[in-house]
Amino acid sequence: MILQPVLDLLNALPRNLILPPTSLFLVIAVGLALWRRWPRAGRIVAGSGLAVLAFLCTGAGAQLFVRPLEAMTAPLRAPERAGAQAIVVLAAGHVRRAPEYEGRDIPDYIALIRLRYAAHLQRRTGLPLLVSGGNGADNGHPAPGRPRAYAKADGMAAALREDFGVPVRWIEWRSLDTAENASFSAAILKAGGIKRILLVTDAMHMPRAHAVFAQAGLEVVDAPTMFYTRRPLSLDAWVPDAEGMRLSWYAIYESIGLAWYRVRVLRTS
Repeated sequence: MILQPVLDLLNALPRNLILPPTSLFLVIAVGLALWRRWPRAGRIVAGSGLAVLAFLCTGAGAQLFVRPLEAMTAPLRAPERAGAQAIVVLAAGHVRRAPEYEGRDIPDYIALIRLRYAAHLQRRTGLPLLVSGGNGADNGHPAPGRPRAYAKADGMAAALREDFGVPVRWIEWRSLDTAENASFSAAILKAGGIKRILLVTDAMHMPRAHAVFAQAGLEVVDAPTMFYTRRPLSLDAWVPDAEGMRLSWYAIYESIGLAWYRVRVLRTS
């Protein structure tokens, strides 16, 4: 099958070589290398790379990629009437060995926004909570006879309990990506008779997360947070900044991930 070698090659490439800004810096470098021998072609390649980089660094440019993803989901209305049996909140990043927390790993600011919304939903619905996220030092595979490493889910559970005053029933600590979030969480929930969940993650991440959790056999009710395209654009949105680049990177990453998932599903169906 011709598609399989292509998929394997793409999967082996470091993601930052494909995503901006690294990929665009490479385009600019190629243009500069061409400049001496083929000045016109070099200027076109380098200039195009620089123009796209500047555009993606603006909030307006980022919305070109953010908007289609956020259009695939919607804010949850009346969570009490959603018929869910549990709330699942997915990990984002974490801050390692935070000195102000006695060297513990803590959720990063993106994860905290998800946790705050999960706490809000838990207070409104009274549903039990599952936190999902691994990436401990043992990558979800502790050595026999040794305690497992502290994972993202542990930091999430601590924040919910200590900072938001919300109980956590389940901790899924082995997953390394969204697909594993789904498969490991589904195993825990199904063992407890849970079939329908409120799924909490970023609006941009929700289409991919919903797809893999549904594939794992759960009924998913979207509970997205962090919408970026529902705010009006100001003149500042056309000025390049780091936040514009971050949103572009994240949206392009999610778009590629969603397309990758669909290709893999088609290949295995």
